[in-house]
Amino acid sequence: MMEWLQVNLPNVVKMGWEGQAGWGTAIYATLYMTFYSFIIGGFMGLLGGLFLVLTGPRGVISNNLAYQILDKVVSVFRAIPFIILLALISPVTRVIVGTRLGATAAIVPLSLAVFPFYARQVQVVLAELDGGVIEAAQASGANLWDIILVYLREGLPDLIRVSTVTLISLVGETAMAGAIGAGGLGTVAVSYGYNLGRQDVTIVATILILILIFSVQLVGDHLTRKISHR
Repeated sequence: MMEWLQVNLPNVVKMGWEGQAGWGTAIYATLYMTFYSFIIGGFMGLLGGLFLVLTGPRGVISNNLAYQILDKVVSVFRAIPFIILLALISPVTRVIVGTRLGATAAIVPLSLAVFPFYARQVQVVLAELDGGVIEAAQASGANLWDIILVYLREGLPDLIRVSTVTLISLVGETAMAGAIGAGGLGTVAVSYGYNLGRQDVTIVATILILILIFSVQLVGDHLTRKISHR
C-alpha cells in the first residue's frame, strides 16, 4: 500500500502527517476553526435570530427601534464578502487574540461571518412556527424565557437543519481563511497543491474536505429525522 502511495501520490506522502504542513496539522486546523467559529458565531446568530423575531412587528416584545438596528447590523455583515471581512476587521482581531495571523485569529472573522448567516436562518425558522403555540403559551402566563424555550423546542428540527447548512458553509470559508495564514485543508489544497503544481495534494485535500462536508450532512440529516419523528 505504501509503495503504491509513493508511486501515485508522491507529494502527498512527502508532506507527512505532522509538521507545519502535515496532513494531521491541516485536518486539526480545519476542525479547530470550524468548531470554535460555529460555537461562537452560532450562539451570536441564535440570539440575533431570536431577538429579530421577538422584537419584530408580531413579536412578544415588539420594539421597532431595536428590531431595525439589529436587522441592519445583520444585513450589513451578511453583505460583506468573507475575504474582505478578513482584512476589514484585522485590527479588531489583533486586539482580541493578539495577532492577525493563524487559525486562532481566523476564528474572529469566521464567527462574524457565521453570525448574520445563521441569524437570518434562525429568524426564518422561528417566524414560520405556528403562532397559535406562542399565543397559547402567553395565555397560560408564560414569561419571556418560557416563550423562548417554546420557540426553541418547536423549531428544533429546522434549527438542526439550518445548523447543518451553516456548518457546511463554514467549512468552505475556512479555506479562504488561508489568506491570513490560518492553515487547514483549504490552504493545503491551494498553497501546497495548486500553487506548486502538485495535483495529487490538491485532489487529496479536496477529498478530505468533501468527506468532512458529507459527514456533517449525514449527521445533521440523521438528527433532523430522529427529532422530527418523536
